[in-house]
Amino acid sequence: MINQSVKEFNGAGGRIAADFRAIIADSEDLLKAAATMSGEGLAAARVKFEEKVSRAKTALADASQPMLEKSRETAAAVNVYVHDNPWSAVGAAAAAGVLVGFLAAKR
Repeated sequence: MINQSVKEFNGAGGRIAADFRAIIADSEDLLKAAATMSGEGLAAARVKFEEKVSRAKTALADASQPMLEKSRETAAAVNVYVHDNPWSAVGAAAAAGVLVGFLAAKR
């Protein structure tokens, strides 16, 4: 379940990264062309850039939604586990604290 979520998130992250690369390339083109374009050409380039930004925002929202849902499910499962096994949870938290303290002291 978690592996599938990670794969979905990584795939979405790749698509989002590609969208952002396209936005950056378009913004560079827009900046280069701003000096030589007429008002009409600049307006068309601006509309194209705004469409790319809008698509990137939508892709980010679509990619984050499944991960948020999986996070909520995981939090609910952890909540149930902690309520059923409070001493195990305390032990795990203490062990994690000791590990973090040990690693922090090494620096």
